[in-house]
Amino acid sequence: MTKAVKGVLVECDPSIKAIILKIDSARHDFIVEDLDDQTLVVKESKLRELKTRLETELAETQQFAEESESD
Repeated sequence: MTKAVKGVLVECDPSIKAIILKIDSARHDFIVEDLDDQTLVVKESKLRELKTRLETELAETQQFAEESESD
């Protein structure tokens, strides 16, 4: 039997999409469908959690880049 899942269309840069795919790869909890190089369908119920994890990942990446520049 087919089960419907509410999803949200997410359009982003390929670099951001790569981070989202990395976050999703551990448990496959977020992405419903990978449409193309800039578009995903994400579970509506997981969107807030995904945004939080993405912001954390981006903050860590930016801190690493700032530390590298100061060396």
